[in-house]
Amino acid sequence: MSLDTTLRLLTKASGLSVTDLATAIPRAGAATVSAWLRGDKLPGRDQVDALARAFGVPAGALLADLASTLDPSRTQGEHDLLAAYRALSTKQQGALLEIATGLAGTRRGAAKPAAKTAASKKAKR
Repeated sequence: MSLDTTLRLLTKASGLSVTDLATAIPRAGAATVSAWLRGDKLPGRDQVDALARAFGVPAGALLADLASTLDPSRTQGEHDLLAAYRALSTKQQGALLEIATGLAGTRRGAAKPAAKTAASKKAKR
C-alpha cells in the first residue's frame, strides 16, 4: 500500500483532521499534510516519526511499502515512471520497453539468431 493511502486510512480510522495532524507534525502546515494525503509530496524523516506517534503506529508500518519501492539514487521522476510501468500489463510493459530502448538508442540484450526452418535448410542444399 502506498504511503498516501496508508496515511488516508489512518487519518480516517483515527478521526484526526488535517489540521490536527498539521499541529502534531513539526514544520508542516495543513496544505503540506493535504499534499501528503494526496500523494503529491512525501514527508521527511522527522515528519514520518511524528505521524507515526500521532497515529500510534511504528514508523516502519508507514514506510514498509515505500521502502521496497524507493531507491535514494533515483529521482522522483524515475520513481513515478517505475510506478506507472508497474501498473501496466505485461504486454504493455514489453511494448513500452521496446519504445523506450529505441528512443534511448540502446538495445535490450544481444540479438538472437534466427531459427533455421526446414525450408531454409533445403534452400542451402
